[in-house]
Amino acid sequence: MNGREFLKKARRYAKDNGLDYRFDESRGKGSHGTVYVGTRRTTVKDRKKEIYQGLYLSMLADLGIDPSQF
Repeated sequence: MNGREFLKKARRYAKDNGLDYRFDESRGKGSHGTVYVGTRRTTVKDRKKEIYQGLYLSMLADLGIDPSQF
């Protein structure tokens, strides 16, 4: 999964759970950005590059999302 796919799934998750979703490109250095789901946030690296398992799980933990529900 790359960053763009992660953002798409995060948007769908927020919509399905009645949470606010926002992606802010300006809150990140270079190709990074910050995604907000509800009151939680995490940094998304380059949206074109692959997100590896450890980072993926860390990002979900930052957002308070159970991986089985994502």
